[in-house]
Amino acid sequence: MKNGHKSTQVVQSLDRALNLLEKLVEAEEPVGVTELSQSLSLHKSTVHRLLSTLCYRGYVEQDVKSNNYTVGLKLFEIGSSVLHKMDLRSKVKPYLEELMRETKETIHLGILDDYEVVYIDKVESSEVIRMYSKIGRRVPTHCTSLGKILLAYSPEEVTDQMIEQKELTYYTETTITDPVELKKHLEMVKEQGYSIDDEEQERDIRCIAGPVFDYDGKIMAAFSISGPVTRMTEERVQKLSQLVVDYSGRISASFGYKK
Repeated sequence: MKNGHKSTQVVQSLDRALNLLEKLVEAEEPVGVTELSQSLSLHKSTVHRLLSTLCYRGYVEQDVKSNNYTVGLKLFEIGSSVLHKMDLRSKVKPYLEELMRETKETIHLGILDDYEVVYIDKVESSEVIRMYSKIGRRVPTHCTSLGKILLAYSPEEVTDQMIEQKELTYYTETTITDPVELKKHLEMVKEQGYSIDDEEQERDIRCIAGPVFDYDGKIMAAFSISGPVTRMTEERVQKLSQLVVDYSGRISASFGYKK
């Protein structure tokens, strides 16, 4: 253990697999089973089992010529994804803060993960009455402004798979639970460039969201303005729609996106 304290909750096989991965990451060239066995103080058969599983999952690859092992592309994919999200948050944060100051409402930044929305950042409203949320929270896609804008600009098969794997749960009288109606609604969202959650997930809460595109024109995230219906009236939401479209263009441009 890196911190010098071995927790009683540690799963031994996982701990060994991670130690093995770290050895391969540190190595400048592919490493053999014997060397790994000695450096980790593990039996060769144990090392073989761990390597077989890691190879199956793409975290480790076997060199064809030497039969030794090195890290696989899966680790690079994960590392790139983490760095990408860190860069995304730091780059978008000033815009979120500016948008909160302009609207006085809670601003969220979310991404699509496993057909759900994950909040990866937020700027809290300065008002006393505000929407409850926290970074890391997962919310459904079919009834949230973030989810609908993320689906609208994703390939159609993403929506199909979401409908197949996730239930279109009913939350309020305005929740869209019919797949055909949802798809039609998403077409409208894409046309107008923003989405509205009209008390679809939570009563008394309205949200409006816009997309964040990368340099290649692919949606990478979405941001939203959320607040109670007492402030987020239908008239105000319509006025905020142009603000959302403007910020969507500005934020996306910072990633190299051009219309």
